[in-house]
Amino acid sequence: MFWKIRVEKPLGKNGIYVFCPNHTSFLDIPIMLLLGNGNHHFMGKEELKGNPVFKLFFETIDIPVKRESKISSYRAFKKAAANIANGMSLIIFPEGRILDRYPPKLHHFKNGAFRLAIEQQIPIIPVTIANAWQVFFDDGKLFGSRPGVIDIFVHQPIETAGLTVEDDELLKNKVYQVINSKLNEYEDRQKRSRKDSTLSTARR
Repeated sequence: MFWKIRVEKPLGKNGIYVFCPNHTSFLDIPIMLLLGNGNHHFMGKEELKGNPVFKLFFETIDIPVKRESKISSYRAFKKAAANIANGMSLIIFPEGRILDRYPPKLHHFKNGAFRLAIEQQIPIIPVTIANAWQVFFDDGKLFGSRPGVIDIFVHQPIETAGLTVEDDELLKNKVYQVINSKLNEYEDRQKRSRKDSTLSTARR
């Protein structure tokens, strides 16, 4: 497995951001470790504490959250806000989980990450992980894995300065549109490439 990362705008090493990637594969976490800007931490589902690879991090640096518990979510975002205040960027998957649908489509986003970014007045970085699911869908149990190059697009920061918490829906929709547009563009390009390859083979 290989990575190909395209960055629209270089990020300052000392910048503090909320990174929001789409989520289709367990590979998304190590991918975001590559992209994490300076000092950073994750927020993720509590079940990851049962994973031998991620357990240590979610018991120390990262923030586990019970998806169905409002109290757990409140505590998690309160801790994330404190970490941001101490200079740590946050990486959070706004879909909240990997859906069972295959091939995957971008699911609706939860509001927490966007409200937090506005409250802390720090930029959001949308990240499109275009095809990790084709290499390793979810945890790999359903379709296994295959060699390939994973295409990753780090979009330019979306500023939150001047926004209020009432703007969280607007910000959420803007980030969703950035990622969804890139996924659609990438899918269209793959379809054209397959069509061109088929035509080329037929002419031989």
